[in-house]
Amino acid sequence: MRNDTTGAVSAGADAATVKRDNAPAGWGELFSGKNGIYALALAGGVTLHAVNMYIATTVMPSVIVEIGGLDFYAWTTTLFVVASILGAALTAKLLKSTGPRGAYLVATLLFGTGTLICSLAINMPVMLLGRAVQGLGGGFLYALAYGLTRIVLPERLWGRAIGLISAMFGVATLIGPAIGGVFAEYSAWRAAFWSLLPFAALFAVLAFTTLPKRSWDKNEQSSIPVLQLILLTGAVLAVSAGSLSKELSWNMIGLAGALTMVVAIALVDMNARSRLLPRNAFNISTPLGALYLMIALLMMSMQPEIYVPYLLQKLHGQTPLWAGYLAALMAIGWTAASFLSSRWQKSGGFLIFSGPVMVLAGLILLAIFMPVHGGGDWRYLLPLCIGLVLIGFGIGLAWPDLVTRVYQSAPATEQDLASGGMTTVQLFAIAFGTACAGMIANFAGISDAGDIAGASNASLWLAGLFAAAPVLAIFVAMKVVRLTGGKG
Repeated sequence: MRNDTTGAVSAGADAATVKRDNAPAGWGELFSGKNGIYALALAGGVTLHAVNMYIATTVMPSVIVEIGGLDFYAWTTTLFVVASILGAALTAKLLKSTGPRGAYLVATLLFGTGTLICSLAINMPVMLLGRAVQGLGGGFLYALAYGLTRIVLPERLWGRAIGLISAMFGVATLIGPAIGGVFAEYSAWRAAFWSLLPFAALFAVLAFTTLPKRSWDKNEQSSIPVLQLILLTGAVLAVSAGSLSKELSWNMIGLAGALTMVVAIALVDMNARSRLLPRNAFNISTPLGALYLMIALLMMSMQPEIYVPYLLQKLHGQTPLWAGYLAALMAIGWTAASFLSSRWQKSGGFLIFSGPVMVLAGLILLAIFMPVHGGGDWRYLLPLCIGLVLIGFGIGLAWPDLVTRVYQSAPATEQDLASGGMTTVQLFAIAFGTACAGMIANFAGISDAGDIAGASNASLWLAGLFAAAPVLAIFVAMKVVRLTGGKG
């Protein structure tokens, strides 16, 4: 009788454990105990990187006024993105060599050093050097957040953690421009960079005292894919350089050169011992290939965003401040969806399909209402705001599910490579999409100063052509769900 009772209690405990493990993870579980400390560390690194991006964008006009270098204005972003891609691609090697704790310290040290160089810049070459070092550290911080999620947190919390990480960009969109704007208004752009250093130091202390010294990925491959990184850097620089010209021929030459190097990366990476992405990642008939392609398409979908503030001022009578915050609705939508979507991770492929559908709906609204010269009329501004929210919400809705499926689909010996690969693909898609947006806008006439018709025409072409990305993503979503089944 006593043994029967003991067995019943044991069976009941096992059943309760299974029920608990299968239940949807809540935010309370993520933010409680040691999980909460880890979540704070992961989110903190991404926030530092993201806030810096928006601060730098806001103060750069003031930088040019003081130290000159207008011809190289765009390269302050280009070099930052290129260095961030390199940091993301080298994350697996850094984790293998130094462990989580050491990796975060190295990343924060690079970020802080680059920030200090920017704050002390006496000319544009020094500023470009600082931005490159900043970008390398920032790329590490961003990719490490995804890589460490699966190391320090249980699998049932991955969706919540990824939602939190994604949401930090939305938070940074609200904080960064405000901080940068205040310092720029008082001609104190150097102080804008200095203001990040105390937070970088505090974050380094947090990472050192909370994160594990070693990773359990003992068999992880971590050799450096030198040739692929050279080709990747060349591809980004080619499309970025091409987009700087107003001549369509140079635009197309840059684009063709970039696409050629991307094909070369795929061919080299398939048979290389040192790979940029996990095996079969360039094959869309595999789970990882389909997942990475969908990540790239979603990132490209939002790149018309770079012209939204200008178009809102030019066509809809908004002040620079209001135009900036209306443009931030896309990031706010992403933030809100990231928090909500982790509650629906058990819903199969619903999130994967719904995301690109919402993005497409948002771009259609932009194509209809952005070209109208509304002059501040809210009959046109309201649907534009809804469209911006839908674009961000759609990406944020699908994002945690996509990243979780990447974790689950990657081979056990390539988990770090798969995590860093997500950031590499994301950043490359952003750089590629931004350059394409510049080409489209220039071709459509946006560069004609004071030309309302040119701005209107450009807004239509931008939203219309980039709508192809979520359309393709819908078809890729079918393949993702078919290949990965009920994962998510």
